[in-house]
Amino acid sequence: MKNTAVRASMPVLILLVSLSCNTKRSARNDSSKIFFVRNETERKVDVFIGKDHFTSFCWPENVYKPILYPVKTAAGTEVTRGFPLVPREGERNDHIHQVGIWLNYGKVNGLDFWGNGHRGMKEPGGGEIKHLSIEKMEEKNGEAILLTKESWVDPDGVELLAENTEYHFLAEESLRIIDRLTTLKAGSFAVNFDDTKEGMFGIRVARQLELPYDDMVTVLGPDGKPLPEKVRAGDVATGNYRSSEGKSGDDVWGTRAKWMNLYGNIGEEKISLVVCDHPDNPGYPTYWHARGYGLFAANPLGWADFTGGRERLDFSIRPGEEITFRYRVIISSGIHLTDAEINKLADEFAGRYK
Repeated sequence: MKNTAVRASMPVLILLVSLSCNTKRSARNDSSKIFFVRNETERKVDVFIGKDHFTSFCWPENVYKPILYPVKTAAGTEVTRGFPLVPREGERNDHIHQVGIWLNYGKVNGLDFWGNGHRGMKEPGGGEIKHLSIEKMEEKNGEAILLTKESWVDPDGVELLAENTEYHFLAEESLRIIDRLTTLKAGSFAVNFDDTKEGMFGIRVARQLELPYDDMVTVLGPDGKPLPEKVRAGDVATGNYRSSEGKSGDDVWGTRAKWMNLYGNIGEEKISLVVCDHPDNPGYPTYWHARGYGLFAANPLGWADFTGGRERLDFSIRPGEEITFRYRVIISSGIHLTDAEINKLADEFAGRYK
């Protein structure tokens, strides 16, 4: 299943917004400049660093939430899975709702925002995050900033939460950084986030960054269709998790940590994909819903599932009140980041957004 709404290669009429210089030509020729290509027809805003595509903010009709997709290293390698939007040979075709980078939750006033679309269609009991508008695109202090407005709605279109999100895109030599600050505001009634592991800030990674299991799994062939015979999950997988608390592999699941590093190789390229929690987030340090099959998620609200029922949070936002969730994604190219390097970047993130 392909959605041309997120393909960057189609010839279209675009509005080029240069964030770093006065002309389109100089923006494209400077390898450190960040600029946006906005395309409402294809439901996306591309983010370029120099002449290289980094990622796109997009809102495909069949995903039911805005996403960043694809996401690439400084060398141009995609760290996110292509399926289901642009399937690649050798990928798994499971969990169709796990696309790119997103933020939502599995139990919001009884509605499933996380799993909506898991059968390739809108679920009758699923919530949807509707993209409303691009509020601002600008350069500020050497970074590119995108402000968006969304609405969390029930199946009848009634709004539960108003969302305002800031995306900060940064480039530092072989590093690519995305800071996401999402503010959720309740309207005239309370919004409850019941405890569940299905949340909250998630990434679905390329198969090479999965953990190398011996399980037999179904993957896609060159035509984008499932192969008739299963293959060993670990045939191309090279990934491993390491948390700020020193845990690794599958042992990170359901544990708390300030940051999580998923590192591995895609071809000859060494890659670290890191997610940092923020000290001002609810539930800090977050629990991690980080799975070996390629789901990499921080979940600060699902205490019961992660503690076997010993602890519960049942987080809620009261009428008229708001809460902000802050996350940083770091993507390295050519190196596996050390704990000291990650701690430095995590501390800088913690001090930036107060």
